[in-house]
Amino acid sequence: MDTIAAIAAGGGAPSAIGVIRISGPDCFAVCDRVFRSARPFGALEARRMVLGEILDGEGQVIDRGLAVRFPGPHSYTGEDSAELHCHGSPVVLREALAALLAAGSAAGAPVRQAGPGEFTKRAFLNGRLDLTQAEAVIDLIDAETAAAARNAAAQLDGGLRRVLEPIQEALLEVTSRFYAVVDYPDEDIEDAGPEEIQRAMTSAEEGLTRLLASCKRGQVLKKGVRTAIVGLPNAGKSSLLNALAGYDRAIVTGVPGTTRDTVEESVLCGGVLLRLIDTAGLRETEDEVERLGVERSRKAMEEAELILLVRDGSVEMCPENRAHWEAEALLLSQVARTGKPWLCVESKCDLTGPRAFSVGLVQEEANNPAACLCVSSVTGLGLDKLGEAVAALFPAGDPGEAGSLLTDRRQEDAARRARDALRRGRGALESGLTPDAVLADAEEALDAIGELTGRTAREEIVERIFSRFCVGK
Repeated sequence: MDTIAAIAAGGGAPSAIGVIRISGPDCFAVCDRVFRSARPFGALEARRMVLGEILDGEGQVIDRGLAVRFPGPHSYTGEDSAELHCHGSPVVLREALAALLAAGSAAGAPVRQAGPGEFTKRAFLNGRLDLTQAEAVIDLIDAETAAAARNAAAQLDGGLRRVLEPIQEALLEVTSRFYAVVDYPDEDIEDAGPEEIQRAMTSAEEGLTRLLASCKRGQVLKKGVRTAIVGLPNAGKSSLLNALAGYDRAIVTGVPGTTRDTVEESVLCGGVLLRLIDTAGLRETEDEVERLGVERSRKAMEEAELILLVRDGSVEMCPENRAHWEAEALLLSQVARTGKPWLCVESKCDLTGPRAFSVGLVQEEANNPAACLCVSSVTGLGLDKLGEAVAALFPAGDPGEAGSLLTDRRQEDAARRARDALRRGRGALESGLTPDAVLADAEEALDAIGELTGRTAREEIVERIFSRFCVGK
């Protein structure tokens, strides 16, 4: 492989520290032309920071900083690699990177700019990481909650691989023994009988089923919960979004119909990442613009994974407000019939106390005494209870699960194909088919698991995964 270099930290705007990463067979020779210290770069102690001068393309000192040498194969990429740590001036970083590229050409050892994720890709290709660990790198970079970061860190440590290894080993044991008997009939090799194959396939299927059951929690950790805030006009939907976001994200007025398009914001609520969508008030209207907003509101509700139904807690129950109450009751029934997780939020409780009648109605519709919460977006009263209710709907799970959750649709698809292949094989064995026919399904399952870990992943899948990375990682 050739030698690559890229700015790994800083470069976009001034920062305290910038980092340039280099990897490849000519890494140390090139660094020796750009980093000047008391000893040649190749003689520096491995994995220890050394102070020196960073030179530009003309050999002039452009900064004083630190360098660290990582000899392969015990480096991140599995190759000789190094990092230069300097002040985070974009100019310094660009000049230092240009000097590395020029030094490679001058030494007859070309150095090129690294592509997105190319350092991690080399780690994968050199066997330092499997594909689940490589995906965990980008998940860790993109993590928006502490729980997501912990799961990605555990997966980077091989958490998912350790779950898959026993499944792979059990299937490899029975398939390899079968083919060994076929290929070497004169050797004294014990064949894997139907009962042993059945046990191996059943155990592997159960392991994959448990893994697939983690998909929902993994997706919540990684991407959050798409949450639609719905209600009648002027119910307090935008005020609730602003209160959860901690700033005025949406316009709030006392005029019904102010929100005419969906407004989105990501917030932490009860430790759960919510992708909030504030929607236009649901009502019949002749206003064309508002009507389009209402249609988008209904679509947002259909696509949501959680619905927060906001109801105006300041509207009194009296004959004059009958139409309002009937509209709320109808909307409540519509939300309950979606079959999605939902919570009713009684707004403006700083103006009035909980409405006993409406709370009872919500409890009846939801069959859940905790489904209705009274909050004040002005004082913050009740927002902690809302967080508790959200956390109960989307529990974080056992901390010991960290690293063993499927967080990616690609991973889920591969695990599902492996599980389905094993189900077919087990069913075929129970129906009386011979082991040689059944083992084809076991091999299909092994291929799918190999695709998950990267052993048998096609090149286009690998390229698609690493295209998500930033340059320098």
